[in-house]
Amino acid sequence: MRASHHRSADRAWCDEAIRKVQADAQRSADTHLHQLPLPLDWGIDVYLKDESVHPTGSLKHRLARSLFLYALANGWLTEHTTVIEATSGNTAVSEAYFARMLGLDYIAVMPRTTSHTKVTRIEAYGGRCHYVDAAPDIYAEAERLAEETGGCYLDQFTYAERATDWRGNNNIAESIFEQMSAERHPVPTWVVAAAGTGGTSSTIGRYLRYRRFPTRLAVVDPENSAYYPGWCDDVSDYTTGMPSRIEGIGRPRMEASFVPSVIDTMIPVPDAASVAAMHHLDEVFRRRAGASTGTCLWGVWSLVEQMRDAGEPGSIVSLICDSGDLYGSTYYDPTWLAGQGMDPAPYRERLERFLDGGRLT
Repeated sequence: MRASHHRSADRAWCDEAIRKVQADAQRSADTHLHQLPLPLDWGIDVYLKDESVHPTGSLKHRLARSLFLYALANGWLTEHTTVIEATSGNTAVSEAYFARMLGLDYIAVMPRTTSHTKVTRIEAYGGRCHYVDAAPDIYAEAERLAEETGGCYLDQFTYAERATDWRGNNNIAESIFEQMSAERHPVPTWVVAAAGTGGTSSTIGRYLRYRRFPTRLAVVDPENSAYYPGWCDDVSDYTTGMPSRIEGIGRPRMEASFVPSVIDTMIPVPDAASVAAMHHLDEVFRRRAGASTGTCLWGVWSLVEQMRDAGEPGSIVSLICDSGDLYGSTYYDPTWLAGQGMDPAPYRERLERFLDGGRLT
């Protein structure tokens, strides 16, 4: 009888928790879709879906919401569960937001070298940071903490691709197509995304196939990441052992939530090109975004050049992954860039020539 009572209490708490998370989704159901002005005679339109306007400021807000709903629907969370994740970036910020919403303790397992700015953002939502000395140890340590505390390891790098409802339910792909419906090229020729966990690319790729759209999916990848070479060589356990310098995307190993089979093409992007594209977006189009958005944009411009060369009209949609205001002391700081050995100037010159009708490549 006592066990039945506890199950009823847990179910009632879970019902209310799901209501709270779904209410957050209703309050931020759609993000803005911005068009970047291009020469009319190109016949090509470029759009950026601005994910920086979510309550926690990034695309990862969608992922965190989906992971919490997935864990709640599976019965993994109760009102006393400690939530644990292996991450030091925007996912941790967003997950801490949802944990606080539900009154749950939250621990982000991260390398000891994580910047103070990231730690402060996580702690601002009531999260706690737990440090490891070597970055590859975050996964095992998160599992250990979950076992030790009886907590729930959300494990974004495994569950991101299955936590999101790729058939619809106002996922990011469905939102894009609804917002594009009145444009002159309403069905995009390409959607361009980057991969951190792979959750966004798998959602978009599956949705395109499920709805039988001719739209192709291009995934961009920064230096040091395992995704591009693993996709090219069809090696599911490819590793580089090196961290990405473009925050939020690229991984040193092929993660379980990355689904190569839904991707039509991948585009490797030099880190300096990512920075050049984010600076160019800010200065020319007045949209200030982070370096992962720059990576996406370099891929967009590469595809625009291909379409222009082929005389192919159409549209391309990509994402503003997060706000550039988070990176004033890094990607927007010339001294920091020089210390990283990244010189965006040559790529910036190529972008300027390209938009004047010249060549990008």
